[in-house]
Amino acid sequence: MPEVKLTRRQFFQVTGAGLGASSMTVMGLAHAADPVFAKPNKLEKTTETRSTCPYCSVSCGVLMYSRKDASGKLKVMHVEGDPDNPVNKGTLCPKGAGILDMIESPNRLQFPEVREPGSNTWKRISWDEALTRITKRMKADRDQNFVAKNAAGVTVNRWNTFGMLVSSASNNEAGYLSHKVLRSLGVVALDTQARI
Repeated sequence: MPEVKLTRRQFFQVTGAGLGASSMTVMGLAHAADPVFAKPNKLEKTTETRSTCPYCSVSCGVLMYSRKDASGKLKVMHVEGDPDNPVNKGTLCPKGAGILDMIESPNRLQFPEVREPGSNTWKRISWDEALTRITKRMKADRDQNFVAKNAAGVTVNRWNTFGMLVSSASNNEAGYLSHKVLRSLGVVALDTQARI
């Protein structure tokens, strides 16, 4: 191998150029000059929203990126694990990684629907109507089936004909409040998906 002879000035020029090029790469400045990086990032001009995966009781954190489309409707562009979430630290299982497909599914139910007794079709109703129907039926059932005292005359205050499964995506505070409200109504059959 032939011997390379550099003067001191040439040595500093070569090492300085190498240091400058590597520093530009580390700082991301090389991307601006490279035509490969000229096209915009797909997440540019999107809004980042933190959320929770709805699939199981683990409640992994997700980051959802959305922006308005041409019609002005908000559209989710990308979903990924939240690296700052202590539960999953940025990872997602296959179900969680498929959240975007669930959001964009044409079969996704977005509004309350009801199938009246004797009917074979579902009809769309408003959220107010849905909540009103639920509360009226809960009150009617509680009024009819509430047990204030047992056979021995001991106060039990229980409602045995109604049960509730609290969402696994609720945080501790929401779960605690749900538990307290339902217990105050006398609900006995109460559990959370986190235990299933």
